[in-house]
Amino acid sequence: MERVAVLGASKKEDRYSYKAVDLLKKHGHKVFPINPVEKEILDLPVYGSLADLPERPDTLSLYVNPKLIEKVVDDIIELNPKRVIFNPGTESDSAMEKIKAAGITVVQGCTLIMLNTNQF
Repeated sequence: MERVAVLGASKKEDRYSYKAVDLLKKHGHKVFPINPVEKEILDLPVYGSLADLPERPDTLSLYVNPKLIEKVVDDIIELNPKRVIFNPGTESDSAMEKIKAAGITVVQGCTLIMLNTNQF
């Protein structure tokens, strides 16, 4: 069981971030949704920011605009997950390079596809 934080988690069922939280739960992972507005998603407590997480995740899966990622890249590095997944549409070359330089594994991929194909 991996600890996975989902930055940009949503309560909206049609959002990929919602589907990722759901599928991560179904695969038995310990999931930490992050959203500054929501309080609960799929019966899980939601954390307002990376700094609010109760423990360090093994994986951070990103579902936010690249501009937001660039603003929190130092927080990501401080959190020090083992890997960061840049889902489609979240890619930021500068953030990816900075995270890699900090010794954190960077993956450009889709959490949903990785889970469904046993590549997570």
